[in-house]
Amino acid sequence: MANEVANTIVAQMGNSISRMTVMIGAHSFTSTDNSLTFKFKSRAKNASNCVRVTLEPSDTYTVEFISLRGASMKTKGEFHDVYAENLKSLFETETGLYLSL
Repeated sequence: MANEVANTIVAQMGNSISRMTVMIGAHSFTSTDNSLTFKFKSRAKNASNCVRVTLEPSDTYTVEFISLRGASMKTKGEFHDVYAENLKSLFETETGLYLSL
């Protein structure tokens, strides 16, 4: 993952990929020019197992919580105009999973 936007999103959410892996079982990190997507193994209260964070031109983020089961993909929640300082708390509130101790 050599993308500056993706690295920034990881830093804002959980400080590092390894910490997110330990805390929630994060895996399958993929990035595009303006987004980061990853799956997680822990059971979320909103039944999602994947999250996509996209940087918008307004310098805010769109966060999508997704449930991937086989070939089925369902959006469990979508939030627009999320500020960087709110990424971690939004993730923790929606999933019930903590990214740090």
